[in-house]
Amino acid sequence: MLLRPHGPPCPRGPALLLFSEISNPRCGDSASAGKRLWPGSRGRWAVARSADPAVRLVRVILPLVAFGIVLLGAFAQAVSGFGYALVTVPLLAATIDPRSAVVVSALTSIGLTLTAAVRERAYARWRVAAILNAAALLGLPVGLLVLARAPERALSAIIAVVVLGCVALVWSGVRIRTGPVGLGAVGVLVGVLTAATGTNGPPLVAAFHSLGYEPRVFRATVAATFAGTGLMGLAGFLLAGQVHADVLRLSLVALPAVPLGWWLGNRVFHRIDPRVFRRIVLLGLIGSAGTALAALAG
Repeated sequence: MLLRPHGPPCPRGPALLLFSEISNPRCGDSASAGKRLWPGSRGRWAVARSADPAVRLVRVILPLVAFGIVLLGAFAQAVSGFGYALVTVPLLAATIDPRSAVVVSALTSIGLTLTAAVRERAYARWRVAAILNAAALLGLPVGLLVLARAPERALSAIIAVVVLGCVALVWSGVRIRTGPVGLGAVGVLVGVLTAATGTNGPPLVAAFHSLGYEPRVFRATVAATFAGTGLMGLAGFLLAGQVHADVLRLSLVALPAVPLGWWLGNRVFHRIDPRVFRRIVLLGLIGSAGTALAALAG
């Protein structure tokens, strides 16, 4: 059960408290209420009953969990060309709150996508990436509105459902129209998903699959598109006030996992059948969405 600042019941027992991300001072005794998970943290990142040994433990475990999630996402991205946000957002949403999960995923991924776009620039289809990014700019305000206004439980559910829908889209191998209008529609959808849930890859997977890109071109063009949408998304998050000190702190802790995960994934990229790994990634995404739904139901 995730804690909210007002209203919903307090968690029962250390196991549920362990990954609670939001303070609720009425849940603890008067001496310990309001103490923080992170020194100096505010609002939803504070944890009640901080005298409990479980809270001291979570100060160590939470960064390690975030590091592991980001490592897994970067590995999946390096091997398959997609999957970073699809892996990280639902798992982070089950660990912290969904809004912060979207922003942490965006902050930690931007260096990865920019680096990949530069390194793979010779293989990228830059005209296609430019069309998609221009259209994504139109959808970005809608996504920011959803992120800011949707209740947290609704946002968690949206993230999980979108991930499951994306898995179905990728697994089906559906082909879409890839003329200027078709790419523009995909770009608008990518813009909405970039800001609302962070899970903007599968529409691109469907589009590039329809274009018949071979793996190197596919990965490079995805990176080129993500570089643009990632920068736009971060600018939007800053303007919307979604980037706060606790998000930055957790992002900095998890950031070293990005190059490590990419390095490991890049070694696998040339040694594994892409179709086999894509199936593994998709099964993992089903698991991550299930984790988010289980946390929501808990």
